[in-house]
Amino acid sequence: MIALVVTIGLAFVGYVATYLNGLRLSQRQERLARLNRQLSDFYGPLFALTEANSRSFHAFKERNARPDGRSPFVHETPPTEEELAEWRLWVTTVFLPNIQAMRDLVIRHADLLKEPEMPPILLQLCAHVSGYEITAARWTQGSYDQHLSLVPFPSEELAAYARQRFADLKREQARLLGQRGIH
Repeated sequence: MIALVVTIGLAFVGYVATYLNGLRLSQRQERLARLNRQLSDFYGPLFALTEANSRSFHAFKERNARPDGRSPFVHETPPTEEELAEWRLWVTTVFLPNIQAMRDLVIRHADLLKEPEMPPILLQLCAHVSGYEITAARWTQGSYDQHLSLVPFPSEELAAYARQRFADLKREQARLLGQRGIH
């Protein structure tokens, strides 16, 4: 009789241990799958777009700086018509498509955010894009009195946000995959 109770007890403990281990592995796989989606569908593309936009803007500034090295938009002398035409070209062909892609990522993949609420930096990005869309629409109508969005672009803050979240998730991914020494 004792042997039967011990056998049943061991079988039950084995079942519970197997069940709990399976549950833990299932939760780990679900976490890894979500993390992979966060990286591939949101933070990876956001990081790539912010980096590309930053590098493009830096190239624009270098190419179009005034002799003292400053931008025509932060200079005592207002931008010339040629400088404004060059700015409109860069905005409509490079900067606006990049920031629209960033905004679209935020809208389409908000479920993949790491945070429980929408970060203010991403809301500012969305508002900045809307401000530039109306400015660009005016340009298509021949109105060139405005050249900037009503909401400033959070360039450095957004780049830092995307870079940090991407790096954090890559570290977590490596941990879940059992890789050591990835920082």
